[in-house]
Order: sequence, then structure tokens, then C-alpha cells
Amino acid sequence: MPIDQHGDALLEGVSLRSLPKVSLHDHLDGALRPATIVELADAAGVEVPEADAEDLADWFADKSDSGSLVEYLKTFDLTTAVMQSREGLTRVAREFVEDLAEDGVIYGEVRWAPEQHLGGGLSLEEVVEAVQEGIEEGEDAAAEAGREIRVGQLITAMRHADRSLEIAKLAVAFRDRGAVGFDIAGAEDGFPPSRHRSAFDYLASEFFPVTVHAGEAAGLDSIRSALIDGRALRLGHGVRLAEDLEVVSRSGDVVEVVFGDLARWVRDREIPLELSPSSNLQTGAIAAWGRELGDHPFDLLYQLGFAVTVNVDNRTMSRTSLTRELALLAETFEYGLEDLETFQLNAAAGAFLPVEEREELIELIGEGFDR
Repeated sequence: MPIDQHGDALLEGVSLRSLPKVSLHDHLDGALRPATIVELADAAGVEVPEADAEDLADWFADKSDSGSLVEYLKTFDLTTAVMQSREGLTRVAREFVEDLAEDGVIYGEVRWAPEQHLGGGLSLEEVVEAVQEGIEEGEDAAAEAGREIRVGQLITAMRHADRSLEIAKLAVAFRDRGAVGFDIAGAEDGFPPSRHRSAFDYLASEFFPVTVHAGEAAGLDSIRSALIDGRALRLGHGVRLAEDLEVVSRSGDVVEVVFGDLARWVRDREIPLELSPSSNLQTGAIAAWGRELGDHPFDLLYQLGFAVTVNVDNRTMSRTSLTRELALLAETFEYGLEDLETFQLNAAAGAFLPVEEREELIELIGEGFDR
């Protein structure tokens, strides 16, 4: 399915970009415009590998396509370096929202780790306020352009550090000022959610929603810990949950599968999987199944009834958009508009919003796809 120069594609005669979408797994420091990085780096005295925005975009794509999550994460050293001032954080957040709205997203959640943005002397509270200011500016700018969008913050702690309880308390403190949920991110293998049990206990006591990166660079034990120790309501990626499925036989479109207890629990309780197809290829998360998008267990999980959602993870590193991810899946697995609508409905149902607002999202999605 060809994607034009504007990042759009047609399916059944419909512009995918124009369809209403919900984005649940999108990192702020993975979604900077290359031109913005160049400008902010120049102002902050940060060295960049390429001074031309297009060349810098190529650099990110090349460095990110390593097959290793650890190597993939090294590209964030540059993006976080230009996000150490209030002005930089606000600008990046504003452009983040504008780019989402341009891509047809009507509700998004942006995850980022405040503890990584203190190099310029700002406090944790000040960096969260700066990002929220940018989000609101972006929402206003989108509204002026005729696009309605709402974006909530997923306050994130770094799983290799020891500040998760402090960051959890920060998230709860901002629950009425833009924060909608909590996450842990960073190198997954060797840093299980159980290391942050005190933070998760606190969040549970405050009835604050949690999603946890799990099942990307580590397997079933990581997912199990996310659910038990983290009380995760969603799984960040979760793609390696497919390791708990034994494919007994295939006959055409019919697949006979034996479920492990963990996979059945996640499926039966409709715990959303925040799958990110292009990123999962780049980081080697699907290496057990292959190296092409057609090898991704996305379709298997979908056909078995898991609450799959489609996400970008890091737009800059994967040089992608939600429209592009949907187009790639539609082309690879021969999905139609009805399938793409299901993915958006799954995401809306899993959004960290009150039920009334989730129902409104579901209605907007239905109306948009009907048109």
C-alpha cells in the first residue's frame, strides 16, 4: 500500500490519515521533529551528528534499526539532551500534539520520564508543568486548525533507577493537572517490575492507572511481574506474550492454539497490548518469529481475540506515524477498514479516562469510520 509524500495512504478508497485514531504508546523524547532537534541543539550547545534535518532523520533511522533495544535506546541521549529547559520541553510537547492532530489522532497519551530532564536546573514539578503547558498549547493550536484532540501525560519512571516511588507520587500529585497514568521504561531485561513494588503499591492505594513496559526485551516473567507486582491495566508492547501460545496446527486461516495460563488471563480479561509493529522489528522484540513484519505475531494475537492496539512507540526513531503503522499492517495482513476500526476501539476502551469519556471516544470513532 503506497504511502504518499504527505504520509497518507488509501484503503477501500478512504484516507487513513483522516480516520479518527487513539494513540496509547508514544514517547515524548522519541517524537521530536529533526529540525527542532537541530535548532534546540544549536541554542543549547549540544553537538549533533548531522546538522541538516533530513540527514539527521536518516541518522536516527539507521541507528535505531539495530535489532537491539539497548542500542535503540542510545539514540535518546541526543533527544533528551535538547529537552533540559522549560522552553525546550514546552516546544517539544506542543509540536508533539500538533503532529498527532495532523495524523488524525483524537486522543493520545504521551509517556516521558521527568527524572531525565533535570539537567538545566528545573525541578520535577517544573518539568511536568512545562510539558503540560506545551500540551495545552498544542491542543489549542489544533482546535484553531479545526482538529479536536486531547492528550494526557503518562508520568514514567526509569526502571534501572531508584526514584520510582518519588515519580509515582509526582504522577498522583498531577492527576488533576494533566497526568492520567504511570509507567516504567528503559532497559527491560534485568530490571523487572518487582524492583518497583513499593511504587506500584502506592499507586494502587491511590487508585492511579498503570501501564508497564513488558514483553519487549524480556519474556513471560516480565509480563507476569507487570501484572502481579505492577497491577498493570495495559501492557507496554507485550508482544512476547505470544511465547505463551503453542501453535498446534495451521490449515488455511484456521489456527489451532494451546494457551498458557498467562496468555489466557490477558486475553480473557481484555488487557490491552500496546503493540508497535515497526519498533518491535527494530528492537528485535519479534526475533523469535522472524525479521519481517509478516512474521510479527500481531495477526495471531488479533485473530485469537486479544485486545490489540496499534502504536508508534517512537516516531523519530522509527520514522513513522500512526497512519503509516496502520497502512503497513493493512498491506501485510490484508486488513480492511473494519479491522482498523477494531484496533481504535480497543485503544479507546483501554484509555486511562473515565468510562463516560471512553464511551464518547468510541462514539467519535464509530462516526468517523462510518463517514
